Amino acid sequence: MASLRRVKVLLVLNLIAVAGFVLFLAKCRPITAKNGDSFHDIHPRAEVANLTARGIGSIQDAVLKRLSLLEDIVYRQLNGLSKSLGLIEGYGGRGKGGLPATLSPEEEEKAKGPHEKYGYNSYLSEKISLDRSIPDYRPTKCKELKYGKDLPQISIIFIFVNEALSVILRSVHSAVNHTPAHLLKEIILVDDNSDEEELKAPLEEYVNKRYPGLVKVVRNQKREGLIRARIEGWKAATGQITGFFDAHVEFTAGWAEPVLSRIQENRRRVILPSIDNIKQDNFEVQRYENSAHGYSWELWCMYISPPKDWWDAGDPSLPIR
Repeated sequence: MASLRRVKVLLVLNLIAVAGFVLFLAKCRPITAKNGDSFHDIHPRAEVANLTARGIGSIQDAVLKRLSLLEDIVYRQLNGLSKSLGLIEGYGGRGKGGLPATLSPEEEEKAKGPHEKYGYNSYLSEKISLDRSIPDYRPTKCKELKYGKDLPQISIIFIFVNEALSVILRSVHSAVNHTPAHLLKEIILVDDNSDEEELKAPLEEYVNKRYPGLVKVVRNQKREGLIRARIEGWKAATGQITGFFDAHVEFTAGWAEPVLSRIQENRRRVILPSIDNIKQDNFEVQRYENSAHGYSWELWCMYISPPKDWWDAGDPSLPIR
């Protein structure tokens, strides 16, 4: 924590120094213009314009280089948080691009126990970056749609009980990485009375340091079940819209805008994004064809083929009722 504070202080001091240097050049450099036989003082705004014309670009390059260096220092410091948990950050590594991730024969043996415990390959999950890239399977027309800047903010709520830490944190990282900052009000993690130690102090310390003020943790004192746990997350939410998700998901770019736009048009709508699949054995992202979600009379969740009028419209960007 102390080292993180030192980095933050260093960043602030460097920003102050750079700003002071630029202001010094702008205000104190004796720039004059010669018109005929006399010199005239230049207005500060004109002076800045003149400085820009003469080479402020090189100064900006130096400033940007310094800021990039400081950003890299801060990132390395934050990246150390995940390393202390035995996890990885960055966009490369195993499973990059949503491709199947693999283990060595020796690692396969170590993975058997955790796989049976969680129902997915949690050992392999720890070898996959929290920030890994995944494919964008949206139809081309969806990528071309434009949305207003005044969309409402969303509170993303994850419910979990004894989920693997790496999977929860990948969900959080993915939400932050692929939700525009001005639309993401907060992320709320609702722990429905887990008994795994790594989901207590280690989880809370990580999100508080990595995403200070953005991620909240709500802990139920007894097992409440999925729906009551969701209600506890809703009570803690402050965003205009709440989105409820399992804590084992990954988001793609552009997921939030169409959802928020549809609700902005009609606040009574309940929206479900198109959901692809993450395979439990190798974390490959598998595309699902266009479909709606619904329930059978036995209340089993099922995928429903879009109605004929949706297909006849010939526009895959249209919502499915």
